[in-house]
Formats: sequence, structure tokens, C-alpha cells
Amino acid sequence: MEDILRPIYQERASQANTLGVLLVEKKQNSNHLTDSFDVILIVIVKEAEQPLFIKHYTFNDKKAALHVIAEEQIKEWLLLGTNRKIFEWLDNSFILFDRNEYVVNLKKELNEFPFYGRKLKMGIEFAKLIRRYTDGKALFEGHQFLDAYNHIVHSLHHLARLAIIDNGLHPELTVWHQVKQIEPEIFKLYEELVTSEETLEKRLELLFLASEFLIHSKTHVGTEHILDVLEGQEHWSINEMMNEPELIPYSVDLGMLLEYLVDKHLVEIVRVETKGKGVLHRYYRVEEKLS
Repeated sequence: MEDILRPIYQERASQANTLGVLLVEKKQNSNHLTDSFDVILIVIVKEAEQPLFIKHYTFNDKKAALHVIAEEQIKEWLLLGTNRKIFEWLDNSFILFDRNEYVVNLKKELNEFPFYGRKLKMGIEFAKLIRRYTDGKALFEGHQFLDAYNHIVHSLHHLARLAIIDNGLHPELTVWHQVKQIEPEIFKLYEELVTSEETLEKRLELLFLASEFLIHSKTHVGTEHILDVLEGQEHWSINEMMNEPELIPYSVDLGMLLEYLVDKHLVEIVRVETKGKGVLHRYYRVEEKLS
């Protein structure tokens, strides 16, 4: 198969812009790895007009996909976890071309999972967890049980992914298989939510009671990154936070996370007078710990 595809990837490997070429083959009885294709060719390039360019091919009654991915896009996916498939592809790929051991080092970094990367990823997962959990609870209190259920299932996924990352692993597509081995209490919570014969209202009510403790237990690891960043200056406006490169990955969940931090007395509000009588600017700073 590699011989047939060689003309496709050799042309790209000869270009100075190409950092590496990888091959992922379909495994027996496992179509999900390659999205039902027989083979995936991944070409990582230094720069590109499009962050992702895809081509499909057919040969000998088989099908192949070529993915040309800009280095910046790869880094974003690995940092934010927004494309989980890329973790599986890198882990299960054969290296066909590697400029200055770029791919070897990329795989090594993936396996070692640097601590800073873990802190940021845990922060992002925790922010999404708080968003989903808070919205779900509000819907539950408004008796919108089906919509609340949808949010709570998502919140448990984020809680599971947070637990996996906290244990130094990358979340895979089989998150519940992973978390069952690592933190079975989270798996049990999810299992009871989706399989219990109780009414939906009762299931959600019990889950909210049990979730409070688990979320509290993850607050330290989930907020460590953002608190480290906020300690970098005396106080922050929300606009400064939204435009701080270190906090941009939190995106739309930043405001909700900030309110959670205030509620838990991890961040305090600083009020500053404006020109308008009775209207105050609202700034934020990390709350000082009592010695």
C-alpha cells in the first residue's frame, strides 16, 4: 500500500516546507481509527494558506485520505484537545519522512505530556465543566429536565477528561473506559445517570448532590493555571483577561469560571470609581490567603 501511495507523499516530502509525513492504516475490525478509510496520510507543514487541506483518493478498490496540516494547527489541537482523533493518529502512525526528527520529538512530547500543558488543559476542561454544570442546574431548577440532562452528561464528560489529564494521560475517544480504571467514582456517577430506573428528575437530583463533592475535589487542579496567570498583575478587567494570550483558550467559558472563582473566594472583586455617580468599575484579583 505504501508503494502505491509513495508518489503522493514523496512530492511533498521533497518540499522544504514539509516537516514530516505519517501513515495511519486501518486496523482489522476497527474502522473508527481512520474514519472508514483504508489509510490516512498526514503531512505536517511549517506554514500553509489553509490550516487543514484534505484530499481523497481511490486505488485497487481501496480509499485513502491525505491531510496536509499546518504546524500551528497541530499545536492548537494538541494544546486544546479540540481534535481528539489527532492523538490516536500520532500514536498509531508510521513515520515515512521526518525532517530533523520533528515527528519523533512531537511523539515524545505527546507521551511525556509536559506539566504546563496539563495545567492549561485541566483549566480549560474545568471551565467547560463549570459552564455545563451551572447551565444544567439552572435548567433543572426551571423543570427543563431533558435539557438539564443533556448539559449534565456533557459536564460529566469534562469531569472525566479532567481526571484523566490530572493522572498524566491524554483523554482518548474511549473516555469512559479510561476513567473507569482511573477514577471509578466518576464512572459510577455517569453509569447511574444513564442506566438508573429512577425518574429523570430523581436521577438528576441525586447527581447534583453527588457532583458537588467531585467538582470541589477538582477545584485546585482545575483552577491552578488561571490563578497563576491572574497573580501576574495587581488586578484585571474582564477585557484584559479576554485578550490575555494565556487565557484566550478559555474563550466563552471565562466569564462563568470567573464567577465561580469569586463565589469560592479564590478571586475577589476590586471596585474602582467611575465618572458616573454610584457606578463602579469591577476588577478582579486573586484573593490573598490568610497565613
